[in-house]
Amino acid sequence: MTQETDWQERYQIKDTPWDKGKPAPGLVDWLKKQTLDPETRVLVPGCGRGHDASAWATAGFKTTGLDLADLALSDARKRYKSVPNLAFLRGNFLDENPQEPFGLIFEHTLYCAIDPVRREDYARSLLNWLKPDGYFLAIHFIFPLNDEGPPFGGSREEIINRFKPNLKLIEDWKPSHFEGRKNEEWMFLWQRIS
Repeated sequence: MTQETDWQERYQIKDTPWDKGKPAPGLVDWLKKQTLDPETRVLVPGCGRGHDASAWATAGFKTTGLDLADLALSDARKRYKSVPNLAFLRGNFLDENPQEPFGLIFEHTLYCAIDPVRREDYARSLLNWLKPDGYFLAIHFIFPLNDEGPPFGGSREEIINRFKPNLKLIEDWKPSHFEGRKNEEWMFLWQRIS
């Protein structure tokens, strides 16, 4: 098992290359065409400085950003304090349970950030946090699995096999992306079936 990453330290030393200062382009595109119930509660685990969570809240959804790093959460609260329907909480997606599950979970750079040996824990945790019939929207890194992450790679097939026992794949596609990630990201929309 690789050593657990100290995310608080990564923010303290400003070693956050995943943070582009704005929401993921693929998410921005998807939000323009989505047809979700406006009452859907959204969770963004591993939210970092909150850019993706703010995009959800700005689109009108009651949104919770969850992260382990207090510094990232503090930055998120300061930057997005005027955005309604948005809360940032400290928490561990893999090891905690919510008081009430969410209607949609949006993932971007969390699955690839955890040690691959914990990916099955991630799949189980998803069921704790997601309502029956809820949606899981994800942008995953697609490149060969490595031992030198984070980010740790993965393949489309590995991701589909990981989640298909409990989720129905509705659609997957190559999303718009940040510069430098042209062939690294793939987007998935799932619905919980069990």
